[in-house]
Amino acid sequence: MSLLKKLAGETLIYGASYVLGRVLHYLVNTFYLTRVFEGEQEQYGLYSDFYFYVAFLLVLLTMRMETAFFRFGNKKEERDKAFTVAAGSLVGSALVWAAILFLFYRSIAAALSYPDMGNHVLILGSVLIFDILVAIPFARLRLENRPVRFAILKVGGILVNIFFLLFFLEGLPWLVRSGNAWAESIYNPENRLMYVFLSNLIASGTVWLFLLPKYFQVPWQWSNALWKKMIGYTLPLILVGIAGVINQSSYITFQKYILPNSLTENLSEGGIFAAAAKLAILMNLFTVAFNYAAEPFFFQHSERSDNKEIYAQVARAFSAVGSIMFVGILLYLDLIQFILGRSFRSGLDVVPILLVAYFMLGIYYNFSIWYKIKDKTHLGALISTGGAVITVVLNIILIREMEVIGSAWAALACYSFMVIVCYAWGRKYFPVPYPIGRMLFHLLSAVGLYFLSEWIRPMLGGNLVYIMLVNTLLILAYIAMILKLEWKHLSVRY
Repeated sequence: MSLLKKLAGETLIYGASYVLGRVLHYLVNTFYLTRVFEGEQEQYGLYSDFYFYVAFLLVLLTMRMETAFFRFGNKKEERDKAFTVAAGSLVGSALVWAAILFLFYRSIAAALSYPDMGNHVLILGSVLIFDILVAIPFARLRLENRPVRFAILKVGGILVNIFFLLFFLEGLPWLVRSGNAWAESIYNPENRLMYVFLSNLIASGTVWLFLLPKYFQVPWQWSNALWKKMIGYTLPLILVGIAGVINQSSYITFQKYILPNSLTENLSEGGIFAAAAKLAILMNLFTVAFNYAAEPFFFQHSERSDNKEIYAQVARAFSAVGSIMFVGILLYLDLIQFILGRSFRSGLDVVPILLVAYFMLGIYYNFSIWYKIKDKTHLGALISTGGAVITVVLNIILIREMEVIGSAWAALACYSFMVIVCYAWGRKYFPVPYPIGRMLFHLLSAVGLYFLSEWIRPMLGGNLVYIMLVNTLLILAYIAMILKLEWKHLSVRY
């Protein structure tokens, strides 16, 4: 089996877990919640804003220890010690966060401009505690090439989340309508967003219980020397992660403060943008699934003499498949939009821009391996921080001029900058022979096919059946072209 096929297989399994899990999560939290909050777009804006802070804190509190575990636990004889140090660090981090949360959750809510939502902060903050504690056990499953168990736990957690979400938002109201006194005593229709967070808490706690035995399956052997090495390695990566969260998820926060209307109206517009952005995140699902498999794969083959050629082929494969994803989403957007509730479909003009942005993010994941392998994570931090500065500055400028679509252009500018700088610096420290011309062709041909579809559309008189038929033929022709051009390269054995 070629290494690319092995990576593809692991990407499919991680993808099955991540993408299936995210699709289930997606269907509930996009398809379902945009209908639950139909006419209350500000509630969806609140939901997106809260989860931005969760993502931000998760990076800060996990300290990117999973990447340090890949780096220092790659050799079997060092794995248990690296696990002990990484997991022990995050137990301490979880305890510190728990103390801060339970003492100051009301103050935190007020600081976020939501003074009446202290209980929301408490519940969602508790989700963080469990998510911190499962980070290293999940990383160990990835490093040990156990994607099936990884998949079962990830998808299982999502299913638990969905079960309780439907119980709280559908089951309890039904029981109330049936006259059930217990349901009447605990259900409040004004707390629907809190029930969303509570479902997440139950799911995260359940996954933690299943992974808890991993903490006791190895002899604990703490090493201050190794901890210093790991912290030194991850400190720049924390900046990378924080910058990444700002780049990917901060738009609601900027929009709620910069858009010219009231906080509720701004959150409503932000909710529409967030819902439309979820359609572009279909591309990001593939990107993240690839990254789950690729990060340990890159480390495992970092000492091969032909590692650079392997990395180049992986990037080429990613851009080929990513371009197909890009075309598929845009040319079927007329159908995909029905995932959203009717009142959330007015923001679709951001989708093409965000799809290109997420394509660039995937290319960045490929290019960024050099600073992790060469222990130049401080340079990765500079790149990501530069991207975050671009995100912040352009959001402030463009939201004032273009309203919410300015956030989409800010994301594209950010990721384009990161790709260019990362590639340029990588040529100096770890020159991988990436096929830049072919990768650009994949992106530009996909964009060109989208414009061709838009040019043909008026000729079809707005008939959705004709539009879908023509777009399907265009997609099939594009896939055939990519396969003809790339099959030989994707089948190379290493």
